[in-house]
Amino acid sequence: MGTILSISPATKKASIMDAELAAGDGQKNDKSLKRHSMFVSLSWRKLVSNSGKKSAKKVTPNPLPAPANQVAQLNSENIRKTHKTDEKKPKAPIPVPVPTVPTQNKDALVQNGKLSTAQKQPSSLSIVSPRRIVIQASTGELLRCLGDFMCRRCFKLKELKSSDVILWFRNIDRTLLLQGWQDQGFITPANVVFVYLLCEDTIEDSVDTAAELQGTFQTCLYLSYSYMGNEISYPLKPFMIEANKDVFWETALRIIDRLSAKMLQLNSDPHFFTEVFQDLKNQRDTTEANLDR
Repeated sequence: MGTILSISPATKKASIMDAELAAGDGQKNDKSLKRHSMFVSLSWRKLVSNSGKKSAKKVTPNPLPAPANQVAQLNSENIRKTHKTDEKKPKAPIPVPVPTVPTQNKDALVQNGKLSTAQKQPSSLSIVSPRRIVIQASTGELLRCLGDFMCRRCFKLKELKSSDVILWFRNIDRTLLLQGWQDQGFITPANVVFVYLLCEDTIEDSVDTAAELQGTFQTCLYLSYSYMGNEISYPLKPFMIEANKDVFWETALRIIDRLSAKMLQLNSDPHFFTEVFQDLKNQRDTTEANLDR
């Protein structure tokens, strides 16, 4: 007996379809694997590029120190620049102490034509400051000194007293105040010194009468009021005596011609004022103890 094998077309067709499906799945898997590998390669490139950028942003390490020659050159350039800026700045004057040599050792420096060594002076003598002379006197004391001077100068007038001269002065000043020619009194220490300057040069010791002395003294007062007074002008009547008009103007012009320079110097030079002030104070009569203060 023989065996019969029969293969139906349907089964054969089904096996062919299964084989095609399996082949299609394999192609799909191959495509998915290719896509997956491509994605992995792209992501890896991104990671590499990002890490390169981050490493580029890192701070570079400290550079190596410059050689010694370059450092010396930079230092010299800096020093040159500082010197230029210092030269541009205005230089302030440097105080220089002036040495002072005592007068007592000047002769001892030169002996027999040879210079001798000078001894060192103590530090207290190295700086010598000028002494300030302070002279004080009241108006009454200066008026009394002026009266004593007039009495001593006009020794021929035996009956003349210093109080008479002071009375002539005060009467004129009071008259000008009462008549409204001045707002405040003229008699002050500085003005008394000015009057003494004119009287000391004008009044002579040959005066014989009190009237002549009073006329000359009042002429000096008129010029003193005109020069030192606070008002612009003063009247002539309290100063001038009617009987001596010509003598009054002649004496006034003679005083102006001779003492104009000294009158200006008295107001401009403190040393000259101090000398005249001291001279007036020395006119005080030492025999009289009680003075007007």
